This record gives sequence, C-alpha cells and structure tokens, in this order.
Amino acid sequence: MHGGFTSWLWESAQPTYDRILAHPFLRGLTDGGLDREAFRFYVIQDGHYLKDYARALSVTAAKAPESADTAMFAAHTANAIAVERALHAGFLDELGGASEPPAPVTAAYTNFLLAAAYGGSYGEALGAVLPCYWIYARVGAELAGAASPDPLYQRWIDTYGGEEFKQIVDEVLAAAERHGASLGPAERTRARARFEIAARYEWMFWDAAYRRERWPLPLTGDQQLDGGR
Repeated sequence: MHGGFTSWLWESAQPTYDRILAHPFLRGLTDGGLDREAFRFYVIQDGHYLKDYARALSVTAAKAPESADTAMFAAHTANAIAVERALHAGFLDELGGASEPPAPVTAAYTNFLLAAAYGGSYGEALGAVLPCYWIYARVGAELAGAASPDPLYQRWIDTYGGEEFKQIVDEVLAAAERHGASLGPAERTRARARFEIAARYEWMFWDAAYRRERWPLPLTGDQQLDGGR
C-alpha cells in the first residue's frame, strides 16, 4: 500500500497505534459513552495544538526541496487554521466554550514539533509532522466502520474518516516516500526517531484529554503560554 520508506516509518509506530485504537477515549467516541467534558477538553487542546502545528507545517514547507511540496504544505498550513476556526467553533458552540491554557502534553508535543521543524532537516520535519496526518486518517477509517450513536462524535469521525482527508494524507505520504528515497542511513534514522516520538505524543494527547490533564501547579497570568491567543 505504501512504499519502503513510509512502511519502515510505520513499523516503529505500530505498537503505539495499537494502543491508540484500544484507548477508552476512542472507544467512547464510537459507543457514545465518552464524557462530553473530556471531548470538550480535547477540542480546546486541539485548538492550541493546531496553531503550532500550522507553524511547524509552514517551516516544513519552507525547507521542502521541491516546489510542489512547498506549495502542498503551505496549503495545509492555511487549512489547519481553517479547521480550527470552523470545526472547533462548531463543536464548542454545542459543548460550551471556555478558555483554558495548553495542558502539559499539548505544550510538550507542540514544542517538540517546532523544535524538529526549526532545528532539523526537511526529512526530520517530515518525520515529526507525519504521524498527525497518518494516525488521524487511519483512526478515522477504523472508526468510520463503527458509527457512533452520538451525532457530535459522528461529526468528528466523518471529518477524519472521509475520502477528502484520505486524499490529503496520501499526498503527504507520497511526498515523504519520494524524499525518503534520497536520504542516507543517518538521516533516515533521525526521521524515524522523530516519527516514533510524535506517534507517542498522539497517544498521550488523547490520554490527557480522557483524564482532563491539567498542570499540577496553577499558572499565573503571565505564565499562560498561548492560552490567551
């Protein structure tokens, strides 16, 4: 289904992906039993995440050696912002919005992405941003086969389980496969390390939402990270 480089990347994340599918957050989406407060927490944190994910994508676009890949990631940067404004606003209208700062895992994950994008090669940036695309597409396809009795959760499943999102992810995988073929052993290993860590952060992100993770010590007004943006 996918080429040698991307399949090799996925092998490193397969155990993590298996745990993602088994997580009660995702099971709760399909059976409708997920606490609405956990989902609201997830949506708010995803809004914080997407702001910095868009920044990481823009840096990835700038580092791409091929103009077609630069254009693709630049378009995805704009789309990540559009998703935040549209999809999340719709969810929060129903759930009840509230301003909360980024949770510990959100801050750690986005800091990792930005460090990989700014400080690493294009291959390392690809390795870091790819799990968010790929895992969401696979989770969406998996959950689409078990429709949720909750219309709100079904909207989320439809977003990531649809053909439109799959096509976007397939384009990114094709770009990763092309670039991976040109990498030497050392850079391939660095890209895989970024991919594996980002995949683990994906599990941690859903787990943090399920637990509604907050900072163990309160943040003062000037320590709110980007919570006021």
